Amino acid sequence: MTGPAARGDTAARPDDVRMRGFTRRAEVGDVWQWIDRSAQPLAAEPVAVDDASGRVLAADVVAAVDVPAFERSAMDGYAVRGEETVGASDYNPLAFRVIGRALPGQPYAGTVQTGDAVRIMTGAPLPAGADAVIPAEYVRDTAEGIETSMAFGPGKHVGRVGEDIARGAVVLRAGRRLRPQDAGVLGSLGIGAVTVHRAPRVRIVVTGNEVVAPGRDKGLHDIFDANSAMLRGLVARDGGALERHLRTGDDPMAIRDAITAPGADVVLVSGGSSVGTEDHAPRLVAEAGELAIHGVAMRPSSPAGCGRVGDALVFLLPGNPVSCLAAYDFFAGRAVRLLGGRAPAWPYPQRRLHVARKIVSAIGRVDYCRVRIRAGEVEPLALSGASVLSSTTRADGFVVVPAESEGIAPGADVDVFLYDPT
Repeated sequence: MTGPAARGDTAARPDDVRMRGFTRRAEVGDVWQWIDRSAQPLAAEPVAVDDASGRVLAADVVAAVDVPAFERSAMDGYAVRGEETVGASDYNPLAFRVIGRALPGQPYAGTVQTGDAVRIMTGAPLPAGADAVIPAEYVRDTAEGIETSMAFGPGKHVGRVGEDIARGAVVLRAGRRLRPQDAGVLGSLGIGAVTVHRAPRVRIVVTGNEVVAPGRDKGLHDIFDANSAMLRGLVARDGGALERHLRTGDDPMAIRDAITAPGADVVLVSGGSSVGTEDHAPRLVAEAGELAIHGVAMRPSSPAGCGRVGDALVFLLPGNPVSCLAAYDFFAGRAVRLLGGRAPAWPYPQRRLHVARKIVSAIGRVDYCRVRIRAGEVEPLALSGASVLSSTTRADGFVVVPAESEGIAPGADVDVFLYDPT
């Protein structure tokens, strides 16, 4: 590439905002609509049930077997004919002959007749002729076998065929994010692999000549890279798979190569999205594909943008760490979740709380305000600039102030999105 665009000059394109500023900014809702249209769930793939937790089902799971598949004991004890225990009491203990035993996977081969009992362990098949289990703690050994002083009618402490899952039942629906216990249920059905949406492949591209990897030596005016570790954690949280992690500096050619290389479903560009002379990423996206949105009416993260290059959705995330966090959570994270088949909403728990001190905003923009909770009420952090990432560690969560509001007055109720699950 040669000419003004390659050199980083500002006189290249009419939509090049470097050193000009934004003539207009998109509404947050408009960005969400573009993402929702563009980020359709990825194609399905089979994964082993052992690795399925956290993935999203692409098809219903229908039980091909009953669980349990046979009548089995729910207790350690003795299998008997339940009707024969009727009338048992402390004053009238009833006696049974012990004729054998049943273990899990090792059934008793005979049939229980009148007055018989079979020693049985939890999970073992119920012997033929028996229909109840007396728990071991309710029997007393005798010379001939056992006796019990309590009645246990037919069906007591017996797992019936299909009582957990019946053959033909829809066990889990498509679109469900699998929890560990869901994977356990799949295993109980004998399912070795399940069909899930493919995890989005996410590439992280960090720009900025001044940005240095943590652990390396840096110059007096360099800064350590905070965004990479943060983005990697957010991508993993949202079900994405890291495809590559690149640091390009402010070299337009390196940034272009990082954006256009095949292999990613989502490309996150950290830094280089604003209106400075070295903010090349928006122009490069526009030249290589589609820059759908650049500039959003929100604070922080107003220089955020998004578009498409080839098969990948590209998100421009401002370099200031809090702006990067907000732009990811508002926009890029939504796309990662949708591509992986998850719901688009933030994965943060919510609480409805009173506002203790006014949350200031301005009409015409959405505000991402970090807050802390004191005595059950919410107050904004005094220090919360776009570069003050530690404010997010001191905060309990954030409040979103809508664009049509000048703020939230003390005493009002507000939804708080909590950073921590508890």
